[in-house]
Amino acid sequence: MTHAGAPSPELPAPPGRGTPPSPPRSTLVVTAHAGDFVWRAGGAIALAAARGEQVTIACLTFGERGESAKAWREGKRLAEIKAIRREEAEKAAATLGAEVRFFDAGDYPLVATAELTDRLVALYRQTQPDVVLTHPVEDPYNGDHPAANRMALEARVLAQAIGYPGEGDIIGAPPVFYFEPHQPEMSGFKPEVLLDITEVWETKRRAMQCLGAQQHLWDYYTDLAVRRGVQLKRNAGPNLGLAHRTMAEAYMRPYPQIAKELA
Repeated sequence: MTHAGAPSPELPAPPGRGTPPSPPRSTLVVTAHAGDFVWRAGGAIALAAARGEQVTIACLTFGERGESAKAWREGKRLAEIKAIRREEAEKAAATLGAEVRFFDAGDYPLVATAELTDRLVALYRQTQPDVVLTHPVEDPYNGDHPAANRMALEARVLAQAIGYPGEGDIIGAPPVFYFEPHQPEMSGFKPEVLLDITEVWETKRRAMQCLGAQQHLWDYYTDLAVRRGVQLKRNAGPNLGLAHRTMAEAYMRPYPQIAKELA
């Protein structure tokens, strides 16, 4: 009880009152061509989106020259092919729950330029990623993929530099994961992280089916998800021998994992 005229004691604020909500986690995916993000990281993207995270895909090219053979054989022109690949990628990204940004930098070859680097740095600073997904360093079958890797890593470093010109706040040092190339044995790829994508597999499959220009890859990446799922179950520690059919994606880490406990 308080005496008349005495100030009332302050009551604690209800939980959540006065504290601005934390922004959702952010994932940035940097890919060379319009289909790359679906085949290689569609499961990771769908999982993040299902958790309410923001996922942004930087699609550096439409894959109009090197990854659209079907359309060229049908007699389509360059502008038509770009439009087809753009529509396919937009549908696939929407299916996965992500936003896609097109840089239209031109493929075969994809060439780094100062203007392209500036645009990537701006996207890093805008999205403030907690995680970055991109191509691995090597791919002897497609030089655009290593080129995208170099640009993704360079822009990540430059976006951290307070003296680098451009709008937006500098970023921290988000962990980077390399997704699996088409021929991993020839690209120095070692599956260090196996991601269980079983719960979003059907979503990834629907996104793959948006890519009619590369229909020949639908079964290939289905089979790959099955194989990586078998490896995941074999390495699942106390959950060895998971009962369900497991689908998975493989990733590498170029930077050390930061942890307070080993797991």
